[in-house]
Amino acid sequence: MSRNLILKGNICHTPEKDRLEIREDAYVVCGEGLCRGIFDTIPDKYLGMEIVDCAGKLIIPGLVDLHTHAPQFAYRGTGMDEELMGWLERYAFPEESRYADTGYAARAYGIVTEKLKRGATTRVVMFATIHPEATLILMDCMEKSGVVSYIGKVNMDRNASPELTEENAARSAEDTRRFIRECASRGYRRTKPIITPRFVPCCTDELMEALGRIRKEYDLPVQSHLSENPEEIEFVRELAPEAAFYGDAYDRFGLFGKDGRTVMAHCVYSPAEEVQRMLDNGVWIAHCPGSNMNIASGIAPVRHYLERGLRIGLGTDVAGGDSESMFRAVTDAIRASKMYWRYIDHNAKPLTFPEAFWLASKGGGSFFGKVGSFEEGYAFDAVVLDDSIEPSARELPLRDRLERAFYQRLDKQGIIMKFADAEQIL
Repeated sequence: MSRNLILKGNICHTPEKDRLEIREDAYVVCGEGLCRGIFDTIPDKYLGMEIVDCAGKLIIPGLVDLHTHAPQFAYRGTGMDEELMGWLERYAFPEESRYADTGYAARAYGIVTEKLKRGATTRVVMFATIHPEATLILMDCMEKSGVVSYIGKVNMDRNASPELTEENAARSAEDTRRFIRECASRGYRRTKPIITPRFVPCCTDELMEALGRIRKEYDLPVQSHLSENPEEIEFVRELAPEAAFYGDAYDRFGLFGKDGRTVMAHCVYSPAEEVQRMLDNGVWIAHCPGSNMNIASGIAPVRHYLERGLRIGLGTDVAGGDSESMFRAVTDAIRASKMYWRYIDHNAKPLTFPEAFWLASKGGGSFFGKVGSFEEGYAFDAVVLDDSIEPSARELPLRDRLERAFYQRLDKQGIIMKFADAEQIL
């Protein structure tokens, strides 16, 4: 469909983290690939554009998944009786070793990308595996899906299963360079590489140093895990005794924001010094409430992070998280914040629905730039939702219809149209 178009319907977005704006029976304009604003009547200069009538439907910004593991999708919803370190050994590593087989990778990644295409996610930051060829298959699949993505070939040269432990830091770095060069040669428009040390326990100092050099050389963002689980944090202390805290073990090698974009998943137990470093360096936090609950990591202090002004969004973290649904991530974030307020800190008031919606859209979207809102100048990512598939005996106001759509997970069947970066996916 044309990059110049107008959607008409009930438009809902969060231009500010605590303000949900709903415009009934209004118009949102896409001109030359960017959002030109929301209007009650169409301005004269846009009258010649195509109008897509979505009367009665809910129109929201596309949602942003800041952290997920594509190769773990096949076993999502299983293996939830373990904590992180045991879960990795018994479930994650055995599954990821299968991606040495490119045939398996093609089948599995085809399923993942089709699922993402049909959901509310329009942008995603993903882990693949250590295998360059399989990761390129994922890149190809995501490029065809239309969903905008960052995808990382994972780096691990210690403390993994033999099948997933790379030969040494030099080989891991060279495979990463080769992967990056191949991505460039394929001319992807919507799919980009991201530097991906799995986490400190799996990466030697030599590898982290090499990845820091590669990041600077190619000017790429970084993704990894941080302060997710008490056992993991203690292991990092043993492996990196010279680091002041977990995040410092990344920062020493230029892999913790400051002069480049970095997203760190979880941050459940980040101490005050780590939080300050994330704030100073501009690190994004990917809050993954479903995963944190499923594998018993804990509850991240999201209210504290919001009040401190950190950059933060939501992640599904499949397969620690059991669903790729960003609607589910929104409601999980609200539920988890209520438990944090009830049992940990009575001063940390729970997230409201508008705040959680903002995290899933504009909050996480900022990692990609001006993304996640219908404000003028933002990328045109939009999802049109028919919430009438879940009838109600009473007439609900639009705000309640939107909230109900998230809690009832209407993203599974109710999405009738979807745009990412001004191109129609569905």
